[in-house]
Order: sequence, then structure tokens, then C-alpha cells
Amino acid sequence: MDNVLSVLLMFKKELIGKDPLDIETIHTIMDGIIIGNTSAKAAIDIALYDIKGKIMNAPLYKVLGGFDSKVQTDITISIDKPEKMAVEALERVKEGFRILKLKAGINPEDDIEAVKLIREAVGESIRIRIDANQGWNVNSSINTIKKLEEFNVDAIEQALPHWDLDGTAYIRNKSNTKIMIDESLHSPIDAIKAIKKNAVDTFNIKLMKSSGIYPAIKINNIAEASGVNCMLGCMLETRIGITAAANLIASKKNITEADLDSFMFCEELEGISGGFVMDGDIMNLVNKPGLGIEVNL
Repeated sequence: MDNVLSVLLMFKKELIGKDPLDIETIHTIMDGIIIGNTSAKAAIDIALYDIKGKIMNAPLYKVLGGFDSKVQTDITISIDKPEKMAVEALERVKEGFRILKLKAGINPEDDIEAVKLIREAVGESIRIRIDANQGWNVNSSINTIKKLEEFNVDAIEQALPHWDLDGTAYIRNKSNTKIMIDESLHSPIDAIKAIKKNAVDTFNIKLMKSSGIYPAIKINNIAEASGVNCMLGCMLETRIGITAAANLIASKKNITEADLDSFMFCEELEGISGGFVMDGDIMNLVNKPGLGIEVNL
């Protein structure tokens, strides 16, 4: 947090007085000041798009494309003993969640057992995807994914270390399950590299990785032109970041999946409200200008 604030102070000197609608110009300035620091850049980017929506007097999802006004999110089941994961999964389904994201990657045999028990607990109608968090190798990935096929798993996310696109392409070629990348994807350049290697079926874009909405749109455009679908995920973020991601998802038909549950696992800041209203696993975006967030700190 201190590092992000320090970078924002660096940006302050160069950005005050700039037109907030000149979003590409502002990204160019930020990139010229410092490499990386994508969360700080995302904070500025999200504020710019909120301003743009307010100037246009329209919700951000309409400003960005207006494909929909609601988003269905998954819910994460943290890695634990398989039996405990199955109990938590059933509880989440009873709360109204229809897509489960299972954390995995420590022990493939435990991962298989967890998926088996969860599928038995929740039934066939609930969608399941698995995030291996870079925890498998090529051989264990191929073997594990093959064994998981009987449990109707939607996708495997980031099976291998972020740098191993060749290995990821290999397991994709050997698998009947969709392969998603997360840690391998930060920028439009990363997107092109993964597509050229035939390493991916789905991108997991995160605003805090990509530097915000503007670069995320570039990644989605590359993906859509290449026949790759996108999901928007999140870090541990406030309602502001989650709302920004939800608006981008709702605006684009090629962003078909959402993993925006982190706000449920942290204490919300007092004085920040609005943006969306939850109904089960559906995020209904508010019909207010910009993000529709109210800040009274």
C-alpha cells in the first residue's frame, strides 16, 4: 500500500491539470514515469473512467459498450482438506452461487479427490473451474486433467509457472479441458505471445495486473480477434475496483466469465457504497453515472 501511495504521489506532479478524457495520453505519461506499478496506474485509470461516465451522465458499462447490466460471478473455495472443501462448496451453492472456483496446486491427488467430493456434493448443474496457481508441472498437469475429465470441469487456470508458455501450449494440445492463463498475462504483449504459442483458451484479465480498464480493453480486443474468450478476475480489492471490473465485463460480449468475489472476503471500508447490488451470484450494476460509487470518508 505504501508503495502504491508513493507512486501516486509521483504521478500527481505530472497529471494535475491534464484533461481526464485524454486517457491514452495519461497512460503514456504514467508509463514514462515508472515501469510496472500496475495497481497505482489502475487506480488513476479507474478514476478517469469514472469521470468520463459522470461527464457523459451514463453508467460506465454503457460508456464502454453497453452489452449487459449484470454480471454472474463465481465464488472461490480455498484449498483445504478435500472433505472441508466439499462442505464449503455445498454451503456456497446453498447461498446461490452456481460457479465454483477451486484452489489447487499443492498435491494433485488431493486436488482430484476434492473435485470428486465437491461434484458429488453439489451435483452436475454447478459449474466448476480449477485454479492450480502455478503448482503443477507438465506431466502432473496432463495426468491430473485427464483424471478430472469425468467430473466435468470447465477450465484449468494457470497450471504451470507463469514463464512456461511452451509447457502450457503442450498440455493444452494434450487436454480436452479448456486452459486459462492468469499470472502469464499482464499486458497486450503477453496476450499476443500466448496466442502465438496456441497456449490458451481463456484469458484471466485483472485490472490490477493490466494497469486498468484501458489496457484491459486492448487485451480483450486481441483475444476476441483471435477466438479467445476472457474472464475478469480480481486481487483483494475494495468495492471500487470490483465495480470497475464488473462494468467492463458487462460492457463486452467477449468477456464471458467473472471472478469478482474478493470483496466478500475482506472488511469493506466504511463510507464506500453503491456500484452494484448482489442477488445470489448476480451483480446488478446500478444505473448511475460512472461507477455509481458513493464515497463519504
